[in-house]
Amino acid sequence: MNIAMLSYHTCPLATLGGKDTGGMNVYVAELTRHLGQMGIHVDVFTRSQDEHVPHVVHSLGYGNRVVHIPAGPEVPLPKPQLAEYIPCFAEEVERFAREKEIHYDLIHSHYWMSGIAAETLKQKWNVPVLQMFHTLGIMKNQIAQSPEEMEGNYRISGEKQVMAAADKIIAATPAEKEQLEKLYRVDSARIVTIPPGVETARFYPINADEAKEAIELTCKKRMLLFVGRIEPLKGLQNLIRALATIREQGHCTRDCYCLVVIGGEPDSSPENMSAEMRKVKKLCSDLGMDDLVLFLGKRAQETLPYYYSAADMLIMPSYYESFGMVALEAMACGTPVIASQVGGLPYLVQDGKTGFVVPGGDPNALVEPLNRLMNDEALREKMGSEAAEYARKYSWDLIAEQITHVYKDLLKSSQ
Repeated sequence: MNIAMLSYHTCPLATLGGKDTGGMNVYVAELTRHLGQMGIHVDVFTRSQDEHVPHVVHSLGYGNRVVHIPAGPEVPLPKPQLAEYIPCFAEEVERFAREKEIHYDLIHSHYWMSGIAAETLKQKWNVPVLQMFHTLGIMKNQIAQSPEEMEGNYRISGEKQVMAAADKIIAATPAEKEQLEKLYRVDSARIVTIPPGVETARFYPINADEAKEAIELTCKKRMLLFVGRIEPLKGLQNLIRALATIREQGHCTRDCYCLVVIGGEPDSSPENMSAEMRKVKKLCSDLGMDDLVLFLGKRAQETLPYYYSAADMLIMPSYYESFGMVALEAMACGTPVIASQVGGLPYLVQDGKTGFVVPGGDPNALVEPLNRLMNDEALREKMGSEAAEYARKYSWDLIAEQITHVYKDLLKSSQ
């Protein structure tokens, strides 16, 4: 079986924590690796963003490739501009297949832009399309806090076009399935719910002292962790406000904890720094939290198990998460999670068992669970153990097998 995996706007090999890198990158890379283990050939097509990177990279094992397709300038572009080059991308993917004399049995596309390209290729190749969105424009607009955060109509209409053309859509959670049905009027028969997975051979509990030594991290006695893009919907400002409240209450001092933030580019020059990073750093300064917050910037995926294992807890104060792969990775490393009650997080974090689930968007809602975990070592250890056990149910071996069943069903129905 040959699969054309489309990840148009972001490369699965990109370092995590950047503006457009996160759970989707991990999803595409890990799924491709595990499909390779099962004897399924996958070519991942992504738009080339650097002319100095080889166009074909054999880095996902088992002969599976990442193919960087030139489509427009080979530099990072804003998403509205990216949409202009989707037709060129589809044309070049078709050219690659023709020149390599390879027939793809099925297209698996990720995010709506890839879905637009998939629609074109579907017509040319006469093969079925499996689509996954990862995030939805209407949902992002519902939690946007400023006009700048609103998704344009081009995205909403593009998503609807892709939903109409796809043969099957994967939803990560029952919540996403319901959003597809109610907000986009997608027929439930065309949706299958399969969660993302976690690579349990990489993400597993490591002794905290050994983990800190491996990443050469000197932190306070208790390490709190945030991992994600530095953008408003991730809610980092709320976490910092909650910690400022805790310090004001005198429950914990700077000598017993620090917050490590992985993501973004904190060392960029002021003119190149993102607006949200500037706001977060200013908030730290205004609240007197500079000595408690350590900004590490982007980190490679293979180093994350050490950070998760070194941390006493992971906090995801998001306003929106379609699933929350960071939470799953942390849980697999035996780290309890405090997460907002949004999107897929309540389906993943078992409140009171593997962590705590709190109302999203409210800094005060974070204070009590933070205090409980920071001051109760036995509770942290119990929740961490439960989290690691629960995460094993999401092993990529099991998830990839579910997805191959969908592939086979699609191929059978298309014959």
